[in-house]
Amino acid sequence: MSLNHINLVVKDVDKALHLFTNYFGFSMIANRNSKMAVLENNDQFALVIWGQVLNKREDIPEYPENFHIGFYQEDQEAVWNMYRKLREEENLRFEAEPKSIRNTFGFYFYFENLMIEISVNPFKENLE
Repeated sequence: MSLNHINLVVKDVDKALHLFTNYFGFSMIANRNSKMAVLENNDQFALVIWGQVLNKREDIPEYPENFHIGFYQEDQEAVWNMYRKLREEENLRFEAEPKSIRNTFGFYFYFENLMIEISVNPFKENLE
């Protein structure tokens, strides 16, 4: 058994689609009038982008403290490359430049109130 999808609630579905398709390798499967969309990556993992409007709310959704999603990169150079590319986006907030965090190297940024981590896989040496 494996995790096959997750549902993320956002205020602006179109901006979320732009982020995940342009930077994280997702392709769109369905877009329901920019209120909800389903994306898929090469691992057949589905990412559901759920517009807050479907919850009958107009605010930016809140997430629990420390809740985040993450994308592993091959090495520190790849982390820096992602950082430089993402910094060009106006609607993202960054905590700091890439640096040593816990047992890895990476950075955090926010899309709306969703925290996203970009880092080198800290378990990689244990997987080889």
